[in-house]
Amino acid sequence: MGKTKVVSSSGATRRMRPALTPEARENQMISLAMDVAEERLRNGTASSQEIVHFLKLGSSREKYEQEKIALENELVKAKTEAVASAKDIKEMYDQAMASFRRYSGQEDDEDEY
Repeated sequence: MGKTKVVSSSGATRRMRPALTPEARENQMISLAMDVAEERLRNGTASSQEIVHFLKLGSSREKYEQEKIALENELVKAKTEAVASAKDIKEMYDQAMASFRRYSGQEDDEDEY
């Protein structure tokens, strides 16, 4: 595959390396779309939808929503870690109870030969 040639509205040519993964390709497309939107905003040819989109991105409400999403992600991670920790604690508790039974003279079914 050859390099992709990108021509901006200002006439400048920029070469982009072909993406190797779908995620990289998506990032390239996002970058190109942002470049076009920026150029249209600078030229005054942007649609009202494009202008409103970028106005919303710059609002304090959007910043609070992004912060809320980040905190919710942290909460999900903490809950996941708590579940894993509880599982570890249960296993340690079970091992301790088995040890107490052995020390008290009671045999586990697993320990009998």
